[in-house]
Amino acid sequence: MQLDLTQASGFAGEIAASSTLSELNEVKVKYLGKKGLISLLNKQLPSLAPEERPAAGEKIQGLRNGFEALFQERLEKIGREAREKAILSEYIDISMPGFPFVNGSLHPVNRVYDEIVDIFTIAGYEVKSGPEVEDDYHNFEALNIPKTHPARDMQDTFYIHGDIVLRTHTSPVQIRTMESQKPPIKIISPGKVYRCDYDVTHSPMFHQVEGIVVDKGVTFGDMKGALRLFISRMFGDDLDVRLRPSFFPFTEPSAEVDMGCVQCRGKGCRMCKGTGWLEIGGCGMVDPEVFRFVGTDPDVYSGFAFGMGIERIALLKYGIDDIRLFYENSLKFLKQF
Repeated sequence: MQLDLTQASGFAGEIAASSTLSELNEVKVKYLGKKGLISLLNKQLPSLAPEERPAAGEKIQGLRNGFEALFQERLEKIGREAREKAILSEYIDISMPGFPFVNGSLHPVNRVYDEIVDIFTIAGYEVKSGPEVEDDYHNFEALNIPKTHPARDMQDTFYIHGDIVLRTHTSPVQIRTMESQKPPIKIISPGKVYRCDYDVTHSPMFHQVEGIVVDKGVTFGDMKGALRLFISRMFGDDLDVRLRPSFFPFTEPSAEVDMGCVQCRGKGCRMCKGTGWLEIGGCGMVDPEVFRFVGTDPDVYSGFAFGMGIERIALLKYGIDDIRLFYENSLKFLKQF
């Protein structure tokens, strides 16, 4: 018995005539599928004489190899033609005018934050940061605010668990710095702080910048000079600065920092309620008790500390009357900056 290879040998023309992957796969099924013409030849081998089977098997394998070689070549050509067609169809004329894109800008709080950092770093301050989730010791105790102190009520603290809190100011960074670094120290610690308060002038999350200078012979006059320098660079040289007596547990003596009104330049207006002054922050000489907590001798070293709300500065700088506008993500509002 002789194998009839005629039908199974006609695949070359059909492969060449296939112009799509679908047509090419149909040819593959016709010849190499379970009932394909080349596959059926294998089923005829048992009917051949034993001495004829090797030669017949060799011919069948030759047909299969020839089919697969032509199939692969055509497959690659069809794929290449498809890619070239896709590239041509997706052609972009780069000489055409583009779509207009509106430039973004820094958020006003970020803008003021960066400006504050620039002013103080130029003046020789180092920028320090610390954890926003703090322990009670660094947030209160080491700042001379024991558990029974009434000043804790002013902080409106978020308690997480036990003695773990969301920091209510960035003063813990000053404590951690003094614990790990001996004087002289000259740092600012800008960052996020948290308090249970929300209205026109308060936000549950806001930003503060606090600073501390510790060295031999640091005076109250040095502190006022540092604050005057900051205010003049942030708001202008024509604004005066005054310090009003106040109380903070971690400074003694303590003061509130006022500056001339940015709107009326000290003449009196609605913004400053006719006084010509605007409060901008707090300050004072570091309390000796705080020095003792961090192992610094108050008989040898002295220092001053200050703190200001960054949103408060942004409100005054840009003439905004509601702190909540900073966090409502209104593009109409933000585009002004």
